[in-house]
Parts: sequence; C-alpha cells; structure tokens
Amino acid sequence: MSPETEPTAVAEPRPCAIADALELIGERWALLVVREMFWGNHRFSQIQRATGAPRDILSARLRSLVEAGILERRPYSERPPRDEYHLTKRGRALSPVLMAIQEWSYAEIDDGCTHRFPHHDHQVDPVSRFTCRVCGEELR
Repeated sequence: MSPETEPTAVAEPRPCAIADALELIGERWALLVVREMFWGNHRFSQIQRATGAPRDILSARLRSLVEAGILERRPYSERPPRDEYHLTKRGRALSPVLMAIQEWSYAEIDDGCTHRFPHHDHQVDPVSRFTCRVCGEELR
C-alpha cells in the first residue's frame, strides 16, 4: 500500500486540564465577563458597555458561565424582573489566571495599557510564582 492510499489515523486529543478549562473559559468574552466581575460590574448593561460584547453573545456567555458554576444570578429588581451576576467561589478562583494573563501582557505585549487593577495606594503589577504542591519546588 502506498502512502497515498493508507488510511489516515484519527487524531486522539491528549487528555489535558488546560483543554478542559478552555472549554469553559477559553473564549474571549468569557474571560472579559469574569474580569468585569472583579471590577465590580455585575449588571448586563455594565458588562456589555465595558467589554463591547454584542448583546446576543454576551447573553450566551453569561448563561454558559452560570451553567458552569463560575457565576451566579442574583435578583436586584422585581419590576421589571432583573438579575445581576456575581462570581461564585469557583469564579473567584480565576483571579490568578487573570493576573497571569495580565502579567504576560505587560511583559510581552506592552501596548501602553495603563488601566490596571487597583491595589492599596498603587496599581497591581503582578508577579506569578508557581510551586509544586507535592515538593514545594518553584516551577519555571
């Protein structure tokens, strides 16, 4: 059998925690929604204005983040019925992810973005440090 006639092997993706996480938060608007929660924007109109996400896409992302247990809906008005969104414990655990992305962006893209997270009397300039949970050795 020549190489042209050999059946092609079906690729089997590597099992991976990164791939699993990206299924939930790997789309641009999803992480920007989570970012807005940390900035204190919890209502649809605030999130839409701050991210620039199209309304239909934002609705879908909010729904998927609620279904994934990253956000929860809380009513803030009965007439008309309106909800706002808040991070769950699972959602708040994404803080180091956003900080690592921000750290990388400041170091590698440096597009002059001056809008940074507030931290005490200055702005956050994150430095990530990762260690092995088993032995405590710093990972590089």
